[in-house]
Amino acid sequence: MQFSENWLRTMVDPKMTSDELSHLLTMSGLEVEEVEPVAPPFSNVVVAEIREINKHPDADRLNVCQVDVGTGTLLSIVCGAPNVRVGMRVPCAMAGAVLPPGPDGKPFLIKVGKLRGVESQGMLCSARELKLSEDHGGLMDLPSDAPVGKNFRDYYQLNDLKFTIKLTPNKADCLSVLGVAREVSALTGTPIHLPTTKALTVELNEKLPVNISAPDLCGRFCGRVIRGVNAKAPTPEWMKQRLERSGQRPISALVDISNYVMLELGRPTHVFDLDKIHGGLDVRWGRAGESLKLLNGNTVDIDEWVGVIADEREIESLAGIMGGDATAVTLNTQNIYLEAAFWWPNAIQGRARRYNFSTDAAHRFERGVDFDNIVEHIERISALIVEICGGAEQVRLGPVDDQIVNLPQRAPVRLRTARAQKVIGVPLSDAMIADIFTRLNLQFTHQEGEFLVTPPSYRFDIEIEEDLIEEVARVYGFENIPALPPVAANAMRIAPENHRTLFAIRRLIADRDYQEVINYSFVDESWEADFAGNAKPVRVVNPIASQMSVMRTSLLGSLIANARYNLNRKVSRVRVFEIGAVYLQDPTVQDGPLTVAGYHQPKHLAALAYGAVVEEQWGQVTRNVDFFDIKADLEALFAPKILRFVKTEHVALHPGRSARIECDGQIVGYIGELHPRLQQKYDLPLAPVVFEVNVDALQNVTVPVYEEISKFQAVTRDLALVVRQDVPAQELLDIFHAEAQGNPVCRIMQAVVLFDEYRGKGLNEDEKSLAFRFSLQDTQATLQDEKVEAAMSALAHAACAKFAARLR
Repeated sequence: MQFSENWLRTMVDPKMTSDELSHLLTMSGLEVEEVEPVAPPFSNVVVAEIREINKHPDADRLNVCQVDVGTGTLLSIVCGAPNVRVGMRVPCAMAGAVLPPGPDGKPFLIKVGKLRGVESQGMLCSARELKLSEDHGGLMDLPSDAPVGKNFRDYYQLNDLKFTIKLTPNKADCLSVLGVAREVSALTGTPIHLPTTKALTVELNEKLPVNISAPDLCGRFCGRVIRGVNAKAPTPEWMKQRLERSGQRPISALVDISNYVMLELGRPTHVFDLDKIHGGLDVRWGRAGESLKLLNGNTVDIDEWVGVIADEREIESLAGIMGGDATAVTLNTQNIYLEAAFWWPNAIQGRARRYNFSTDAAHRFERGVDFDNIVEHIERISALIVEICGGAEQVRLGPVDDQIVNLPQRAPVRLRTARAQKVIGVPLSDAMIADIFTRLNLQFTHQEGEFLVTPPSYRFDIEIEEDLIEEVARVYGFENIPALPPVAANAMRIAPENHRTLFAIRRLIADRDYQEVINYSFVDESWEADFAGNAKPVRVVNPIASQMSVMRTSLLGSLIANARYNLNRKVSRVRVFEIGAVYLQDPTVQDGPLTVAGYHQPKHLAALAYGAVVEEQWGQVTRNVDFFDIKADLEALFAPKILRFVKTEHVALHPGRSARIECDGQIVGYIGELHPRLQQKYDLPLAPVVFEVNVDALQNVTVPVYEEISKFQAVTRDLALVVRQDVPAQELLDIFHAEAQGNPVCRIMQAVVLFDEYRGKGLNEDEKSLAFRFSLQDTQATLQDEKVEAAMSALAHAACAKFAARLR
């Protein structure tokens, strides 16, 4: 929300500086993001009138102008502007003036000088030269009543500031200058001066027939027929200034008046060309197959989810969002229909975003607009139309047609003084709270220690007791709430030793050379199909963008997008990870403090590695990361737990280079290279290696248990077994561990690792040789060769019996 400080001070003018006003608004919840002057500094520029124009003797495109600057003496100024004319009033920079900096960044000093041999005693200015706009089509044409000789900054009110405030969605009542003025008045006690409107004479007995077919869409509809307007009338300079300083571009008088009232009162309205409406209007929900060409030139498809205003032939407007091109006013419009309505917020929310645009009207209506003062606002805009667009023919007004069918019920909200004291932490009295409610124009009834407050029609954010407590705190002043130490005793709680925090997990994976990323929880629907094989994801009711329409069940899609983003910026080595929630449909989940019925929301850790294993260096040969590099990272994260990797297929992973991850007998995730199909689809030169695991499995760790360190030397033995190629090494390792636990002879086995795989000469085509290294140790005695050989023989026999293996 952007507005002019001078405009605000016409409604409420507290005795404080601009900086103090900015601080006051910020501390009350209306965060002031920016305060900037409406024009850069310049000096010695006055309003001047061109009295005489003569051709320059030595330049065809230059004129020599005699200019009156109010000093009694005409100045001779050389000018090359194409729109210069006698009688024109323009800004004139006199000798000694300092204009805003040019392209070189230095202020521009005006001196008396000669142009092609003719002396020039100043400069006539365009809006661009004064940095008021980018218009460089000629001199700045001022109204004919501009006072000659007056300082231009004072005349054009350039000693003004533009305030840009950041509003939270609950503060829709402040999406207008009037709304901000109400806040300032309540905070400072300064009286507010509302815009005044002269009583208008109704000369027509004409009403446009309007039928409200959808009371759940439109609760109140007001309209008025106005005939004889002059749409070609120029918009007054004061109105143009206020619009421009509020971020609006002046278009034409009728459109500007509508925009002005929206900014002034927070009331979006729409002006129809009456002669283009066929019959009456019907306010209804759309129908499948309908379409509408909007004022912005887009043609949109309509269905039952979108509200419309239609006549007997076609749709004329998207309800509460934007008007249609068919009934748009033009400079030739003579008769108009002025419309203002209350649209239910839930009937407007998300509709504009669905069509990939946003409008000021939709922004306000979807948050809630005052439903009580619609007729007064119609009168306000009607008065401005009569004043500005009166034309040669007298403007004739019809009566206001006000139809009320379904307005919100304002249920009283209870506030307990004791509760407010406890939440805010300040000893508030009933009298203090009553004064705050009075200043906020909140109607209330009072009993000892309790208030019943009826929210006004423009406050859609007051529904529960905490909303009223917030209002009390805002007006009381957050700065006035003392910062006190807690008085309750704090008992230090020791974190359980068998639980690892998310912070610790982040440190562990960061130590493995991964960078953390944070992505949105809502993703593109195609990602769910590609990376999770999920055909029925959890849909977002009101997505912020079309490509963010579903909740994720996997983190991989976001990591692939991160990798592509970096590759597009010439980063060839990417190692990223994310810890975040995924959203799974689970009918067994019940509502709870941290759960939503029907949805399971576990946290996952996912990581991606792409490109070289290490940064390019002289001490190591450059090679690309592979499955086993990431497997090592994963094993380091889970240590001292032992992981099992079982070959599997996953929709997002390479069929022959992927595995599921098992820990303590449970499947905790998967690991592998990206599927070639997805590598090609997402335009990746190399296949990244990824893994995704459940965070719970990482957080549950084994508490260290003391074991005696053996005084006796360990023995190492190697065992090479020939097995079929389809026998996984993991299953052989499982057999060895099972023997070490169940066979007393093999309990001296401390560790086993696979250190070699061979295929080729000396073996059949369907065979491979796997070599394992065993570490054997007895904590009670020195190992004898007989005991070692017995253990190795038992281990080999178990493998041969299970997989028909043979010693190599």
